[in-house]
Amino acid sequence: SDLCRVRVALRIRPKNTDELAQGADFDTCVELQPECKKLKLKKNNWASESYQFDEIFGENSSQKRIYEVVAKPVVEGTGKTYTVGQLGKEDPSERGIMVRALEHILSSMSLETDSVAVSYLQLYLESVQDLLAPEKTNIPIVEDPKTGEVSLPGAAIVEIKDLEHVCQLLQIGETNRHAANTKMNTESSRSHAILIIHLQRSLKIKEETTVSIPSDTEHTLPGDLPLVLKSKLLIVDLAGSERIDKSGSEGHMIEEAKFINLSLSSLGKCINALAENSSHIPTRDSKLTRMLRDSFGGTARTSLVVTIGPSARHHSETSSTVLFGQRAMKVVNTIRLKEEVDYETLYKNVENEVDHLTSEMERQQKLRHREKMQLEKRLKESETFLNDLKMISSVQIENLEKEKHQFEYAVKRLMQELEEKEGRNNVLSEKIVHLETSLNEKK
Repeated sequence: SDLCRVRVALRIRPKNTDELAQGADFDTCVELQPECKKLKLKKNNWASESYQFDEIFGENSSQKRIYEVVAKPVVEGTGKTYTVGQLGKEDPSERGIMVRALEHILSSMSLETDSVAVSYLQLYLESVQDLLAPEKTNIPIVEDPKTGEVSLPGAAIVEIKDLEHVCQLLQIGETNRHAANTKMNTESSRSHAILIIHLQRSLKIKEETTVSIPSDTEHTLPGDLPLVLKSKLLIVDLAGSERIDKSGSEGHMIEEAKFINLSLSSLGKCINALAENSSHIPTRDSKLTRMLRDSFGGTARTSLVVTIGPSARHHSETSSTVLFGQRAMKVVNTIRLKEEVDYETLYKNVENEVDHLTSEMERQQKLRHREKMQLEKRLKESETFLNDLKMISSVQIENLEKEKHQFEYAVKRLMQELEEKEGRNNVLSEKIVHLETSLNEKK
């Protein structure tokens, strides 16, 4: 978290038709010193008060210059109506902050990871109304009890396609916005306009997770944790505070002026309390302060443009506007980036990964089953072959045994015959000896 003071710029709007006709001379009450970013507010011919701002813009300051200095730093970290809401359809250089901010965002976004959507609302007679869906006339303001974040359930959120689409939506909103002709301003806004730009960027954080599945190897999940960076850019065009006696408001316009002044007064009280580090900030006194609670004293980066008219007859209004800007410069916000896990995407990713692992497990099981069947078949074939070998061996052994017995019998008979022949030979030998003896005796 970073501390960041509210930046305040002061702009003198160009003279309107009435002021040009009257030859209004602003120098009699105000002296600008743009080079040192100071403004001198003259009380009379000899006394004046000097005020320092973050930036001073004269009547001839371009819309582009004001956007670059005031709004661009806020967008990149994520006449009021003339400054803020001008569409610049005929002349692009006249485009106000709303169009320029969205043009800047669209030019720097990635279609693959970023999305931009807008809501366009007005606070009219303390009722939040949808300028893009006029039938929605009383949108509730809901605050998160834990984070204090403000949401507007029911407000239309339209995804942006391109800059032409942006201009079409803003034109629809401007057509539905309340404005009126007063003595002080021929096109006086009778409501506060709030353009909410919803920015979302999808990121992924690598977190590898190893999971064992029935296979020879371990399976590693991709583990891309979907992280979403969410930003909400509020561009607010506040209706001007006009004294009823000066503006010439009548009838219903008096009621409008009362609500405008009450809401601006509540905003002033909140800024005073923040500037003085008060323990109680009366944000709940008005719907305007509830909607802007994050911009003043919250977590948003805030730039404020206060505008003053180029006419000495508006000296009191100019003085109060300058003091309002001075107090706002004392407000310090705590900048905080909102990050959250996109659980919906994470759930889908995990679900897909579970499906993948289930399919892989089934595939491995089928593969193991086929391998088992093949092994069982081979084992059966081997057992059969072995049994066949055993049968063949037993027959061969039996035959060999028979041959052995036959050979033994034959040998035995031969031995018997040999013994018999030896016996006969012995007998003959004895006879021969006897005969030889007898012959010798007879001689």
